[in-house]
Amino acid sequence: MNQTILFSPVGGTDPISSTNMRDGSLLHICRVYRPDRVVLYMSKEILQSHKKDNRYLYCLDQLSQKTGWKYQYEIIERPEMENVQEFDYFYQEFRGLIAELMKTMDDSDTLLLNVSSGTPAMKSGLLVLKTLGEFPCKALQVATPEKKMNEHIHTGYDVKLLMELNEDNEENFENRCKEVKCPTLSMIQQENNIKRLIQEYDYYAAMELAKQLPEEETQNYLELLKMASRRVLLDFTSVDQILVNNNEFVLPIKDSSIKKFFEYALSLDIKLKRGEYADFIRAISPLLAGLFERILEKQAGIVLKDYCIKSKEGSWRWNDRKMSGTKVLQVLENSYEKNAFRYGDVYSSQLCILLIELGQDVNCKKTVENLRSVESKLRNLAAHQMISVTDISIRKETGFTGGQIMEMIKKAFIYAGMNIKKECWDSYDQMNEVLLSKI
Repeated sequence: MNQTILFSPVGGTDPISSTNMRDGSLLHICRVYRPDRVVLYMSKEILQSHKKDNRYLYCLDQLSQKTGWKYQYEIIERPEMENVQEFDYFYQEFRGLIAELMKTMDDSDTLLLNVSSGTPAMKSGLLVLKTLGEFPCKALQVATPEKKMNEHIHTGYDVKLLMELNEDNEENFENRCKEVKCPTLSMIQQENNIKRLIQEYDYYAAMELAKQLPEEETQNYLELLKMASRRVLLDFTSVDQILVNNNEFVLPIKDSSIKKFFEYALSLDIKLKRGEYADFIRAISPLLAGLFERILEKQAGIVLKDYCIKSKEGSWRWNDRKMSGTKVLQVLENSYEKNAFRYGDVYSSQLCILLIELGQDVNCKKTVENLRSVESKLRNLAAHQMISVTDISIRKETGFTGGQIMEMIKKAFIYAGMNIKKECWDSYDQMNEVLLSKI
């Protein structure tokens, strides 16, 4: 049918304001949108004015003659309606009337709601219906010419003279209509859920939820949300591609050799914050191995490439030729029972031995020793996957809470020569603030 239907309460400044000689909201919406059907809702006082001089239909007919606009109208009369400030009444009344109106429409039709005419209770009733999202429609607001509240003057109303003097009859009249972008209750709930998921660092779930919303509602933040979901997975290629076109947020560490350690450590911290303790303990070993390697170089001047070769998988392996006659070999052999040291993959336990023996900083050695002890005990805990892993069980097993372990990891960064600013460790919360500000 492709029809446009306007549902409009009729208010005190309709059809033309006698104070400014310009369209009231009803007439102005018809002038701009040219609806095929106009449904007028009239309370007792409005109905009396209508029967007195036919002012509303007269002006609509005059507009039709001047513009060639064709329309049909329907009047819903409520002669008993005197208490026009009762919100509950109008919400239920309008809900029923619009439901009946929708039965006469198909998917190609458009429903317009005039939320500028009528009493405050009428306007609020229509806006709530729009917010609840039960009916697909457009809510239209019309600004007054003076951009302030209209005065209602009903005495001496000369509709014919007012229509003749109406400045909005000019071809270059100002369009004062505006569609009210009133979010539906469903959308509000969805956005609140997205915000909650972001605050819980569950970016993938937040992104999937955002994809269900209209594109125009998520265009300000969906790409950043995709970036966050890839960042927590350490997919820096995707992260960098997204950030190239979006400068709302930048990763705090640019140096790629430091960034991989730092972002990995942040991902561990996120696992703790989300209560994913089993994942935390399973993921700690690779980070400690990398940190211990850098600490060994920084604190004892020992570079693994001088003693090792790379395997096909990219891991370090001790090399007998390179280690022959070195202090490193001597320390490792003395630390094991006779002939117990074997050339093979480099383990964090071996790096810990070297650091404690050859390092100079007492605090550094204590931190490394504690972290190595934690790693060893957590590995035993992780092996029993049928039991619940909690912060309490981690403390019982290691003597440290997850938060204390993270603080030791942050110290290890300093000993490794990677001086991360304190505020950088809050990078995910800073990213969340940017995301939340855009929803």
